[in-house]
Amino acid sequence: MSEAIRFILNGEEVTLGDFGPTETLLDYLRLRRRLTGTKEGCAEGDCGACTVLVGRLTEQGLRYESVNACIRFLGSLHGTHVVTVEHLAGRDGALHPVQQALVDCHGSQCGFCTPGFVMSLYGLWLSNQAPTRADIESALQGNLCRCTGYEPIVKAAEQVSQNRPSSLFDPLERDHIQIMAKLWSIHSEADTIVVEKDGARSIVPASVAAFSDILAEEPDATIIAGATDVGLWVTKQMRLLNPVIFINHLTELQSITSDETTITIGAGVSYAQAFDLLTDEIPSLGRLIDRIGGQQIRNMGTIGGNIANGSPIGDIPPPLIALGAELTLRTHAGRRTIALEDYFLSYGKQDRLQGEFVEKVCVPRPAEGSHFAVYKISKRRDEDISALCGAFNLTLDAEGKVAKIRIAFGGMAATPKRAKHAEEALLGKDWSWETVSAARNAFDEDYAPLTDWRATAEYRSLATKNLLTRFFLETAGAPTELRRFELEEA
Repeated sequence: MSEAIRFILNGEEVTLGDFGPTETLLDYLRLRRRLTGTKEGCAEGDCGACTVLVGRLTEQGLRYESVNACIRFLGSLHGTHVVTVEHLAGRDGALHPVQQALVDCHGSQCGFCTPGFVMSLYGLWLSNQAPTRADIESALQGNLCRCTGYEPIVKAAEQVSQNRPSSLFDPLERDHIQIMAKLWSIHSEADTIVVEKDGARSIVPASVAAFSDILAEEPDATIIAGATDVGLWVTKQMRLLNPVIFINHLTELQSITSDETTITIGAGVSYAQAFDLLTDEIPSLGRLIDRIGGQQIRNMGTIGGNIANGSPIGDIPPPLIALGAELTLRTHAGRRTIALEDYFLSYGKQDRLQGEFVEKVCVPRPAEGSHFAVYKISKRRDEDISALCGAFNLTLDAEGKVAKIRIAFGGMAATPKRAKHAEEALLGKDWSWETVSAARNAFDEDYAPLTDWRATAEYRSLATKNLLTRFFLETAGAPTELRRFELEEA
């Protein structure tokens, strides 16, 4: 057993054994290392001022991802390469091409947000040699600018992608082999790590088996994968967590596979990792993921974490419930499988036994000829919490009657919940405007939503009914406003 984590910070290998479980990467960089290019803005993963890159070893090689340092805890960094804006300049002090492009295109005014933009654009520059404007906008979803606006920043991204310098200039491309060798060396030490400071412990298990054994001994421990939710417990609610088990490095939980009937997603699979496959296999679900947070959040947040925390406004559970997904839960003693909809018992309470954790979710593919759609309603289109999220899964028989229907919503009750009364009002009926009109009021028996700052109860109720109408119009072939927009873009 080891008592320190090891990672690389820019060009330096770091061994760290004196940190608490809730110490953030942002505080470490600014307060301990005086790397103040990484800024603190919102402290909740929304503004992007704290953006850094974190490189990790994958089956495809060394992969760098933009993350929010403000909600990334130090215990999650073992075996990674942390890159801050200070590392980009050349050895002679020359600006990196990404930085120079922002200067040339007048993409910085007050400058507070600029390092975060640089790091997001740098991550895009590393991973995509010919980004489209849509790729650029997606990479910048998690960064806010209140001075120049986005147009000069987008132009800078376009300019730098067209004029790429020699790889010898870029520090990550130049030192790629050495960095990989150091990370492999760190990962070769397959020990569980326990770091204790002031009585609080950070635990980094060596494997999933070790994780399950540790959780059996520490059933009240907080499990952290992406920290996109737990991070705010610390930065906004000032919670003291002890002990904390970090599992983001466990590749055994990061498998995503598909066959003719099912897509199986490990609990540690991030939104970004799942995006391409789900976009290809279930396009509506891929489009939903593209609206969850910014790119930094999608790189950190996990499918399993969104399920495990049991939030009534989590975006992932409603569509998976509508698809009939099953959840595999594991302890050191074995596994059990339950329907995902049965996992959510009441507000803040899930069907998870002591020492049990979410291992994977199995998602049935939509049946051939069926209709599936998911809709997210929020005040902003991108990077916003849902007021409600609804999913519809419909199969019609040869006569145009409703053979199967599953409807699920988040944001309408204390848990993600099926609309069983609305389903019953539709089942066996003609899929017609008359049927849908009559079924709309059945939602009032399924849900009694609350009013909060995201939406009023009246708005939620009306929006739910209108989404059923929209789903009917789309399945009947009537173009909605969204469909016209998509057709124009195509």
